[in-house]
Amino acid sequence: MFDLSDKLAIVTGASRGIGRSIAEALAARGATVVAAARGEHAAATAEAIGAAGGKAEAATVDVTDASSVEALVGGVLERHGRIDVLVNNAGIARDQLMLRMKREDWDAVLATNLTAAFTCAQAVLRPMVKRRAGRIVSVSSVVGQMGNAGQANYAASKAGLIGFSKSLAREVATRNITVNVVAPGLIDTDMTKAVGEKAQAEWSAIIPMQRLGTPADVAAAVCFLASDEAAYITGQVLAVNGGMYM
Repeated sequence: MFDLSDKLAIVTGASRGIGRSIAEALAARGATVVAAARGEHAAATAEAIGAAGGKAEAATVDVTDASSVEALVGGVLERHGRIDVLVNNAGIARDQLMLRMKREDWDAVLATNLTAAFTCAQAVLRPMVKRRAGRIVSVSSVVGQMGNAGQANYAASKAGLIGFSKSLAREVATRNITVNVVAPGLIDTDMTKAVGEKAQAEWSAIIPMQRLGTPADVAAAVCFLASDEAAYITGQVLAVNGGMYM
């Protein structure tokens, strides 16, 4: 198990699903976790981590609001004096066929899934550069690699995360800051459960491993990229998709 006991990690979108699993996995490996989400939604995540013996605090943030992100980062630095890991996980979906897609749904998805990653990364970079150390991991999607009908906005945002991360990785590599992407495939979350067992079975049939992934599968990949063992890995996309896209 990767030792993250000396790390301070911020995880956005940490209230449920993949984000909560990432926060819990980082804490289980010793990191102090700032579980961030809208409103008070991340409180349950921080409480669960604390009950398991980990170190965590909940934080309120609107990742689409630069001032909210700056307040989050400023507060973390004031309380802890450092930020070692940023996990850009916050995301939404507003699926619709292109001919019917509303501009506001395009804008909302790009703002939350892509522009917010830019805002959060820019906010943590100054203290990371000053310390000459840091890990930035963004959660993309298999949809950003292979596309999917009815998800042009979502696919664009997730593909954009990959290009953004590769470019940023080149900028900050000499400062010992790595920037990587985890691209989950079909993961067993509340969102996938809502489509019903028949649809899940159809999805599983196209995956070579013949099953959906779990949030823990994704969290393990994030923990690796956040660890010292991944110090020489940057600008990469780690696919966690059971072979769905190769």
